[in-house]
Amino acid sequence: MTTHDITLTINGERETATVESRTLLVHALRDLGYTGPKVGCETGSCGACTVHVEGEAVKACTRLAVQEEGREIRTVEGLAGEGDGGGDVLHPIQETFHEAHALQCGYCTPGMVMATADLLENDPDPSRESIRESLKGNRCRCTGYHNIVDAVESLAMDSSAGEGAD
Repeated sequence: MTTHDITLTINGERETATVESRTLLVHALRDLGYTGPKVGCETGSCGACTVHVEGEAVKACTRLAVQEEGREIRTVEGLAGEGDGGGDVLHPIQETFHEAHALQCGYCTPGMVMATADLLENDPDPSRESIRESLKGNRCRCTGYHNIVDAVESLAMDSSAGEGAD
C-alpha cells in the first residue's frame, strides 16, 4: 500500500495527513475531524459530501485526497463564524435552512448548504428553476425539497434586498 503525505488548507487551517493513494477526499476530511461532509453513495450521486475546493463546489467522494495537495478546501463547518461571545454563529444559509424547516434528518443538509453557497456566490438572484437545477445533484431522502428550495429562494430575495448570504 502506497501512502502520501499531503497538506491541505481546510477552513483556513493548514492540515497535514498521511493517506493511501486511493483515499477519497471525503474520508481524509472525516479522518481529520471534519465530519460535516457525509459519506453517502461514494459515487457522486447524492451530494452529501459536497465541499468547496478552491471556491468551487465539488463532491468529495469523486476526488482522491492526493489530488487536492496544497489546495484550499471549505467544508460546511467553515461557513459558521465566531460570535461576539466566542461561540459559533450560524451562517445566514444555515440559519435560513433552520428557520424554513429545510432540514429533516439532516443527512443531506451539509451538501445542500454547500451547494446553496456555491449557487449564491455565482448567482445572487437565481430563479426558482435555477435553484432547482443547481440542487439537482443533491439527494434528500426525506423529500424535503420544497422547503429547501423555499429557503434558497428566501436567501436570494434577502440578498437582492441587501441583507444576504455573504
